[in-house]
Amino acid sequence: MDDSSALARLDRRVADCRACPRLVEWREEVARTKRAAFADWTYWGRPVPGFGPADARLVIIGLAPAAHGGNRTGRMFTGDRSGDVLYQALYDVGLASQPTSVSADDGLELYGVRVTAPVHCAPPANKPTPGERDTCRPWLVQELRLLRPTLKAAVVLGAFGWQAALPAFAEAGWTVPRPRPPFAHGTRVALGDLDLFGCFHVSQRNTFTGRLTAEMLREVLSRAAEAAGLR
Repeated sequence: MDDSSALARLDRRVADCRACPRLVEWREEVARTKRAAFADWTYWGRPVPGFGPADARLVIIGLAPAAHGGNRTGRMFTGDRSGDVLYQALYDVGLASQPTSVSADDGLELYGVRVTAPVHCAPPANKPTPGERDTCRPWLVQELRLLRPTLKAAVVLGAFGWQAALPAFAEAGWTVPRPRPPFAHGTRVALGDLDLFGCFHVSQRNTFTGRLTAEMLREVLSRAAEAAGLR
């Protein structure tokens, strides 16, 4: 089985997961009740797998799908304002085919980049518990192992993602420094043959207040793309 089919099989298994009762109940309730603006949508309402090619050289790791974004559309960072910011930036630095991501069938392609998260279900208040994070970690570990033959860089969005990603990279076979490096925007850490970058999350709280600007995001993505050999 080649890497592409193995990753597709993993994505299907992720989408069938029901390991966390609180998250299952929440994501399905949201899918039933919907938001008025999306009343005509059939919500995905399941765990959201990663998005991007199996031979990605750069991975972007977020937090979890949004209730009316990925949980609605079935694709990471798709259909919400956080995704609007992220995919615009990826397009600006030449890593995406278009600047918008509105549905799973909108034709968007990522160039050498895969987008994923340490928690695959939409959580209440966008806050998964540490236990839910740890329960979901094996999915990220398996994904990273499948990406390892080509993966050269990673961008982690936010402190929660950073705390979840470091042990996942260690389990997937990379060398993580001890003590584990703290999260900071713009930080760069070598994990053996992979460069890890920290970036503030593209949440509305950060982007609306200016804590994370489009220029700041483009700068981190550009540095990561260079480290990955994509520029």
